[in-house]
Amino acid sequence: MIEGAAKIGTDRIELYTESFAHQYGLGNKSGIDPYVSAAKLANELNLGINAGHDLSLENIQFFNQKIPNLLEVSIGHALICEALYLGLDNVVNMYLQKLKK
Repeated sequence: MIEGAAKIGTDRIELYTESFAHQYGLGNKSGIDPYVSAAKLANELNLGINAGHDLSLENIQFFNQKIPNLLEVSIGHALICEALYLGLDNVVNMYLQKLKK
């Protein structure tokens, strides 16, 4: 699908991260491996990389560190849930800290 995206002229792909988040929650850090492979291929094809679904304060830093050239993440659901307990400004700043490389 990544090669197909490049062929039709798109500039970015989005990695659907539910499987990664589930595996990470089980303690299986090798669940990141298919995403790393996909990101490397996307980089070779000059495609930008976005990611999202079930990313949270618990797993986003690991994901960000492993995925080369990650441009954008979708974290709306987790961010709002976490903000109910920790406050919106606080949670946004916590995410920003975890996304710094």
